[in-house]
Amino acid sequence: MSNTATTEEKLHRHPCFDEEAKGKYGRVHLPVAPNCNVQCNYCNRKFDCVNESRPGVSSAILAPSQATEYMRLISNKGVEIAVVGIAGPGDPFANVNETFETIKQVKTVFPDMLYCLSSNGIDVAQHIDKIVELGVSHVTITMNAIDPEIAAQIYSWIRYNKKIYRGIEAGKLIIERQTEAIKLLKQHNITVKINSIILPGINDHHIVEVAKYVASLGADLMNCIPVHPNKDTAFEDIEEPSKQMVHDIQQQISAYIKPMKHCARCRADAAGLLGKDIADTVTLLKEAANKPLFATENRPYVAVASHEGILVNQHLGEAKDFLIFANTKEGYIHVDTREAPKAGLGDIRWIQLAKLLSDCNTILVNGAGANPSSMLKSMGIKIIQMNGLIEAGLDAIYKGASLNGLTACKPFKCGEDCSGSGGGCG
Repeated sequence: MSNTATTEEKLHRHPCFDEEAKGKYGRVHLPVAPNCNVQCNYCNRKFDCVNESRPGVSSAILAPSQATEYMRLISNKGVEIAVVGIAGPGDPFANVNETFETIKQVKTVFPDMLYCLSSNGIDVAQHIDKIVELGVSHVTITMNAIDPEIAAQIYSWIRYNKKIYRGIEAGKLIIERQTEAIKLLKQHNITVKINSIILPGINDHHIVEVAKYVASLGADLMNCIPVHPNKDTAFEDIEEPSKQMVHDIQQQISAYIKPMKHCARCRADAAGLLGKDIADTVTLLKEAANKPLFATENRPYVAVASHEGILVNQHLGEAKDFLIFANTKEGYIHVDTREAPKAGLGDIRWIQLAKLLSDCNTILVNGAGANPSSMLKSMGIKIIQMNGLIEAGLDAIYKGASLNGLTACKPFKCGEDCSGSGGGCG
């Protein structure tokens, strides 16, 4: 991208926000945000399906350092990339540490890119200062309703400030939070696009009201996306909107806000021109995902759950202590042993563990529940489930060695459905 372009010219190089840029400038979605704070009734986040082109799908999940390497690989493919976006496959603000660290790292190598985030809006407002500090210029908010009763039909649950909301309460909350997000973004001169998923029989008659509302808040344009019925969701049998329905809704909202008519319904790992992704994206993505997970200066260590200090052979919940390893010129050194927080504390246990291991970038375990894995990841600590020598796990983290054949053993004791309630393993 040319360094001589003015800021105003650069802003018009976003192919999702400016149709004239569609065939000239590409974008890269960096899939660093797997967790989500909302369960939409139309969404099924499959990370490994290469045959689907829709939001919520990615062939791999990258760490921030891997995302930077991926950008280097993509930048050599002959497409003029103008935009770096984070759009999931979950929500950027449910993975806020990874999101901001990714932008920070990528920006040191690619300072002239536009930086873009796509979110449900729940947690945007509380991070507005950081968004501005990092120079994010474009934000998309997915807003499907402004009537709490309609919103209640669309969302199964919403997690906000460690509390789960459902029904009308959830509907009211998400509208409130999205409204505040849009207002604050516009106060800071950030370009805002609204995505609304067209759900026949649910909100198709209501989207024009959404358009009126977001236009009054200063939103810049609106993308009305026909729902793609997904298996194993509450709306798996919903009727897909006809082209005529989409056209009619676009016409209706155009009285209030500029409609986006060239949406490619992009994946969370899309890369290249809109509607014409780079052919070997999946290969490049997986190549980057196999690169070493470089430790940061403030998180140089790796914690290990082990019975005897040779093998990774303890479940996260059963570990009474964690062995702390450092990578030095002399090789891997055991530098500390730290007693795990007591069982029976619920989610507080995982918060305490995150504080205990605040200088660790990864925990190697034999197994872990979904809840602690998600919570620890949101606090900057990656969980790797494996079965084998500690040294092999450390090689994967520090040297990029493959974990093929070593990844998580079969579930035991608490079984496949372990939620990681913090009660301890029996």
